[in-house]
Amino acid sequence: MVVEVPRWTNAKMEIATKEPLNPIKQDVKKGKLRFVANIFPHKGYIWNYGALPQTWEDPQHCDSDTGCKGDNDPIDVCEIGSKVLARGDVVKVKVLGTLALIDEGETDWKIIAINVEDPEAANYNSIDDVRRLKPGYLEATVDWFRRYKVPDGKPENQFAFGGDFKDKDFAINAIGNTHEHWKALVGKEHGTEICCKNISVTSSPFICTEGDAKAVVEVQPASGGSVSLPSEVDRWYYFQKN
Repeated sequence: MVVEVPRWTNAKMEIATKEPLNPIKQDVKKGKLRFVANIFPHKGYIWNYGALPQTWEDPQHCDSDTGCKGDNDPIDVCEIGSKVLARGDVVKVKVLGTLALIDEGETDWKIIAINVEDPEAANYNSIDDVRRLKPGYLEATVDWFRRYKVPDGKPENQFAFGGDFKDKDFAINAIGNTHEHWKALVGKEHGTEICCKNISVTSSPFICTEGDAKAVVEVQPASGGSVSLPSEVDRWYYFQKN
C-alpha cells in the first residue's frame, strides 16, 4: 500500500489521480484545505490510511455484490498495525478482510490489512483475528466511516452487506477485480480525466521516459515553511448514534 494519511492525523491527503505521476496532495474544497473532523471518540483517522497501487474502482462498472458503480479511485486500505506510518511510505501488507462502504451511491471498498513487518503481523491472518485481538476496532471502523461526513452537513454513509465485514478471500477477489480495471485503464487511450503517465507499464500508451518523469517533478513548486493547523481541526463533534 501507499500511505496517504498517518494514524491520528486529520489532513485529508490522497493520491491526485488527475495530475501527472499521481502525487499525494491534500484535498481542497471551496478553496480550503480539507481535514476530517474528530467525531467523539475518534481522533482523526483511526488507522494508517492509504491505497493499493495498480487498482481502480471503475465508475462505469456496476459491482455485482454491491449493486453500485465504482468511485473512480484506487482501492482504499486501513492498516491496523502497531506503528504509526509516514505519509508516502510504501509498505507490503497482509490482507485480512474488507468493508463495503457505499459513499454517495458509489462502491468504495475499505481493505483491512496489516503491515507484514509490524511486530504483531504474525498474529493476524483473518478478519476474525482482528475481532478477537482488537475488540471494538472493527465496530469503531464502521462507526467512523458511517459518520465522518456528518459534520459537513451530509447524511450518514451506508454499507453493503449491512455493514458486515467480508473475509480475506472476498477481499482478495475485490482487489483482483479492481486490478483488472486498472490494467484496462492504463492499457489503452481513453477519455477519462485520470492521468496514466508512467515509467513502468511497457505496453501502456501513456508510458514516458525517466527523464520525462523527472521533468514533471522538477517543475513543481518548492516546499514552503510550516504552517499552523486551523483551530477547528482540534474541535470535537458529538452526535447521537442512530
